[in-house]
Amino acid sequence: MTTFDEMRLGGQARPPYEAYQSWFDRQDPKRLNQKSGDAERVFRRTGITFAVYGDTEAAERLIPFDIVPRIISGKEWRRLVQGIEQRVQALNAFLDDIYHRQEILRAGRIPKEIIANNAAFLPEMIGVRPPGGVYTHIIGVDIVRTGEDEFFVLEDNARTPSGVSYMLENRETMMQLFPELFQQVKVLPVENYPQLLRESLTAVRPPNCDGAPTIAVLTPGSFNSAYFEHAFLADQMGVELVEGTDLRVVDGHVAMRTTQGYKKIDVLYRRVDDDYLDPLTFRPDSVLGVPGIMDVYRAGNIAIANAPGTGIADDKAIYSYMPEIVEFYTGRKAILQNVPTWRCSEPDSLAYVMEHLHELVVKEVHGSGGYGMLVGPAASKKERAAFARKLAAKPSNYIAQPTLSLSTCPILTSKGLAPRHVDLRPFVLVSDRIRIVPGGLTRVALKKGSLVVNSSQGGGTKDTWVLDD
Repeated sequence: MTTFDEMRLGGQARPPYEAYQSWFDRQDPKRLNQKSGDAERVFRRTGITFAVYGDTEAAERLIPFDIVPRIISGKEWRRLVQGIEQRVQALNAFLDDIYHRQEILRAGRIPKEIIANNAAFLPEMIGVRPPGGVYTHIIGVDIVRTGEDEFFVLEDNARTPSGVSYMLENRETMMQLFPELFQQVKVLPVENYPQLLRESLTAVRPPNCDGAPTIAVLTPGSFNSAYFEHAFLADQMGVELVEGTDLRVVDGHVAMRTTQGYKKIDVLYRRVDDDYLDPLTFRPDSVLGVPGIMDVYRAGNIAIANAPGTGIADDKAIYSYMPEIVEFYTGRKAILQNVPTWRCSEPDSLAYVMEHLHELVVKEVHGSGGYGMLVGPAASKKERAAFARKLAAKPSNYIAQPTLSLSTCPILTSKGLAPRHVDLRPFVLVSDRIRIVPGGLTRVALKKGSLVVNSSQGGGTKDTWVLDD
């Protein structure tokens, strides 16, 4: 299986990397390794960490950062943007449809039981239309590459996608370390993301909100794995960071506690899962949400980003129907293709997957972060046998995909450059229009030969450059 190297082709630098390669060849390897250490110190000083649940030895870790950028040409990026925009439009139309007329179900394009039996589908959202008609305000679309013009969507993160703070800090760190490089290579900026996020959230304020809305970021608290990001985005947008205990329902609105009393909130960027959002509607034992917030939401007095119930759009069983979903709502074939997917709920697919476990990647339909999955080629016979028993016991809980030959980008090692597999998570903002910052978060598998890029599984990140060409 050949692997596409994004930096070099036939021994020569590919066009997007030519200017960088020329600069790199003039560098002292010792200086570059020193800069790599400097980057780690910057991240440690800034406090850029993530939590690892269940890991008592290292509850807070730095995400490893590699100083070799991942470079995408302007032409490649423009094609990706077309496909991403089409996809997020279809996702929002799908969510509006399944919580209202359910035309896609009546047309038989996807089976009814995949919605009705799905824990991520919230009956409480039936008939509720969010302010502006937007459900997924912030989406992280995970994209993998297998060739010069071969891009595939691996996953749609439509609940509370994380990682944008690392995209921004990666760029700031690179500009600190290598200012001369940015003078030689024209790279499109990403640092206006917080401003774009605020603009996007402002545009979906409730109809009864006059003037500039009051926006707040709702965090589960400092023990959450992405707390750094919640605090970072609130600070960068110039809005309040709040926890459930800071909020209450006052006169039909959600209000936050201030030194002058309670102040009405118009738009809430929530980083709390659906189950914990309102103990009067969902989990009664939740102390992370706001009692009564769903009543305020149904009355149209607050915008919640992302809307409750959007989790069904990033369910992996739904993902397998995305080509049909895109065509149904846009009237066109999907520009960005899915990775071929077997639904283990279907007997023929299950039989095939069981027979080919050694060559497939099998994932839980509700799973994330690289947990609950089997990478067949990297697993032992014993591990595959144990996974087959889980698969047989609950086949509807899994989908399977071929082991793709993911493209590689070089990382800096003590011996020089070495190729490692990467993916890309562009961040998409949806409201009165679609806003996408050029680039996104490149995640890299730091272990040689590994395909798992998740930070919780030992992956790292890179700065992603989109060229201004």
